Amino acid sequence: MPIPAGPAPRWRPPPRAAAAVAAGREVAGLRCTTGATPRVGVFLELIVHRRVVVVPAGVGTARDCSYPVRTRGPTGVLEVEAGARLRLGHAFALWGQALGPRRLASFRGRVRAYVGGRAWRGDPRAIPLRRHAVIVLQLGEHVPPHPRYAFPVGL
Repeated sequence: MPIPAGPAPRWRPPPRAAAAVAAGREVAGLRCTTGATPRVGVFLELIVHRRVVVVPAGVGTARDCSYPVRTRGPTGVLEVEAGARLRLGHAFALWGQALGPRRLASFRGRVRAYVGGRAWRGDPRAIPLRRHAVIVLQLGEHVPPHPRYAFPVGL
């Protein structure tokens, strides 16, 4: 059974790093560049109190450029530059949302992280963004994490 999205705006946080990202300035050591670069997909699912937190479209995109990690739709798919050595903390910095062992966007409490269905024991910001990784972050009641995701062709 699908998990519904949360009922309030805090379950749908928009990109907030607006000033720096919109201007294409450096964020978390990442530069906004133009031109097509090969990208790989990473799936990110956020669950708080048994409700999905939507990862919005437009994270890591500016008017004329994009960052090495971005979203183009509200699907949870992160598009990551092939070969880039990025961590989940980079995506959250570009999104302008908090992430840490006890913080997930505007929510506070113990954050549990899973990669490919297995528990991640460190700081969730340190999770590597590798090709076809399936990352699930949870706060509140446990929901069995997805170990796999069907990525779109080309990612």
